Amino acid sequence: MLSKLMVYIAYYLNSSDGYKKGKSFFYDLLENPHSRKKRIFDASMIVLIVLSILLLIYDIEHEDSVMGGYFELAILLVFILEYLLRGWIYSDAYKIIIEEYEKALYLNIPFKMTALLKRVVAKDLEYIASYFAVIDLLALLPSYRPLSILRVFIIFRLFKLFRYSTSAKLFADVLASKRYELLTLLVFTCFMVFIASISIYLFEYQADRSNIANLFDAFYWTVVTLATVGYGDIAPQTTGGRWVAIFLILVSLGILSFFTSILIAAFSEKMLAMRDSRTYAELDRYASFIIICGFGRVGQEIARHLQRQRQQFIVIDKAERNILLAKQLGYLAIQNDASKNEVLINAGICRKASDILCITGDDVVNVYITLTSRHLNKNIRIITRANRHENVSKLYQAGADNVILPFEVAGMLAAEFLGQPVAFEAISGILQEQRDIAMETVLVAENSPLDRRQVGQLDLRLRKLTLLGVISANTLHLKHKNKYKVKHRHFYFNPEQHFVLQQGDMLVVLGRKYGIEHFRSQMEQPRLLPKVRT
Repeated sequence: MLSKLMVYIAYYLNSSDGYKKGKSFFYDLLENPHSRKKRIFDASMIVLIVLSILLLIYDIEHEDSVMGGYFELAILLVFILEYLLRGWIYSDAYKIIIEEYEKALYLNIPFKMTALLKRVVAKDLEYIASYFAVIDLLALLPSYRPLSILRVFIIFRLFKLFRYSTSAKLFADVLASKRYELLTLLVFTCFMVFIASISIYLFEYQADRSNIANLFDAFYWTVVTLATVGYGDIAPQTTGGRWVAIFLILVSLGILSFFTSILIAAFSEKMLAMRDSRTYAELDRYASFIIICGFGRVGQEIARHLQRQRQQFIVIDKAERNILLAKQLGYLAIQNDASKNEVLINAGICRKASDILCITGDDVVNVYITLTSRHLNKNIRIITRANRHENVSKLYQAGADNVILPFEVAGMLAAEFLGQPVAFEAISGILQEQRDIAMETVLVAENSPLDRRQVGQLDLRLRKLTLLGVISANTLHLKHKNKYKVKHRHFYFNPEQHFVLQQGDMLVVLGRKYGIEHFRSQMEQPRLLPKVRT
């Protein structure tokens, strides 16, 4: 009966939108590093921890403070609630129950509660034994006033700051990354302390005017000397003791130098991660942005235009010189390999990124970035650069929405428009960012003057306009040359004079803005149909 009730509750929770929304809310509040709620919560907890520490220090001299007791109780309740909520988020007991129940049904075996409880308890113990959970638990002890000795655990409330402060977490990560070197140094240091303590005790224990009366005095002198503090309250009186002091001083210089070099090396390695974390934090402020993978000549031009249009973007490139240039220009930039999953995830490809541009100078790299991007986000728009025509199909197969061939486009423009000054005036104007030069589309609407007319009949030269091409999904045009597939449509570059326009086609026109607007106002108006006599 109990097992059936547990299974019923598990399936109810699995299908409950309210339960999932509640868990998602507390996950964003406590664990999600990209959530604004978590940043507010972390700041509040830091303030609360500092206040609780100040209160405990105040209570040492004012033990009868009633308000202090109530405030400490409130803080204690917040800490307990946080501890329980984190345990609830960490463990999904209902999923374990459903998994065990469905496994029993599939194998046609009895549903055993003992195996289920073992898995649930093991999952809970896994959380309880975790580093931060132990600190959270020990941080509750100073609140128990009857035992003053428990106030020593106030240090664990300071350790709780590592959970809420990014800088503190980074420092802990630095130490963790060098734990082998630090552990080796610690073992060597303990060994030297043991040898020096025994040696100074043997030489100084029965010496005249010696202040070393026991092993603890010897240990105390060794630690003070090793730390290069040298209080002077205990000094060796024998020749042997002084030789021990000389040896220990020389060893301590090496130990401290080694410890300092470990920390400097660790922080140097983490410096890039620190800069990247600030960049990611900046990205979280944007509603949407574009990811630019590659900051060569093409990437620099794209970034310049995006900045002029006040669009938000981030640059990712492996070359240090390119990232330095991007940062000098004031762009958000990360030096890393954009084909790696974690790099694109941290850059926000699954959150707020609207487009990703794969525009490195290597087609193989662009294929990898495109594959990774499409795998991580099925809906993001991917625009990819191809340097060789034979790689275009591979990039489309990898998941690109659009593929651009910059060198081929430049060559085609030079070949097709050579000797046409109007075309070159328009293209030059666009490249030089002249505001009155534009490239726009004109729709062939139903019954418009453009419908079923040949390109040669448009008199575009008289209008000082240039037809760059026609975008169409009409299958009647497939017989024409110079066509390039764009998803479910084709782009017909520089179409022939006998190219017949059809309803739904779009003309890509180059020229001055007022010329294009005048042409559009004439051509998008419905054509007057002749009256039919009755």
